[in-house]
Amino acid sequence: MRNPHNERVSSDIDNAKAERTCILSGRKGARDELLRLAISPDGLVLPDVHARAPGRGAWIGVGRPDLEKAIAKGKLKGALARAYKGAPLSIPDDLAERIEQALIRALTDRLGLELKSGRLLLGSDRIAQNAREGRVAWLGHAADAREDGSRKLDQAWRVGSEAEGSGLRGTRLPLDRETLSVALGRDNVVHLALNDRGAAKRFASQLQRLLHFQGQADLNAADTDDVTGQADAAPVTTN
Repeated sequence: MRNPHNERVSSDIDNAKAERTCILSGRKGARDELLRLAISPDGLVLPDVHARAPGRGAWIGVGRPDLEKAIAKGKLKGALARAYKGAPLSIPDDLAERIEQALIRALTDRLGLELKSGRLLLGSDRIAQNAREGRVAWLGHAADAREDGSRKLDQAWRVGSEAEGSGLRGTRLPLDRETLSVALGRDNVVHLALNDRGAAKRFASQLQRLLHFQGQADLNAADTDDVTGQADAAPVTTN
């Protein structure tokens, strides 16, 4: 992929907290907060959600509504033209949708990796038992999960976290049970939990990027530690 002069990736790919600047808003943020754009060999602008394409790239930190406005008004094209020093490029009409789908894939891929590693728990009974025993670092519910089932697991998590009365509750994901089931290759995935704080933080980082792009959350308004079962901090929710 061809990339502009403004950002070198290969030299600092492991520095996830290195600061970047959004070419549209000028907002600065860590690499894992912003989204990288790169150019294919034929000049097509594409999302690079893992920031792994070789060379250099341009970064955006705005949500989908603002990005769509910037595309419609030609602001993104102008910003990219400056970043890529006038190199021929083409912005697909569905760039915003491609970005959102890429972020969703990154999120479900992360869940798949945690499942293979044994850190992702599925099934209400298994989650409830681990939650009551204090072995749940993060709890999540599908977008279409029933409230009664979610409340029971939330309560079990509070009990195991010694956080009764704190309001601690699971995250309502922007993914329904069908999407989760297909992504994980399991039937009827409605509730899920992570039993490792490191895994919870990795997942939270991916989730926050998706929520921010969808306009559901501000990346600067929530700390990813909030989803790791701390009794004194409620987890990220999308209510």
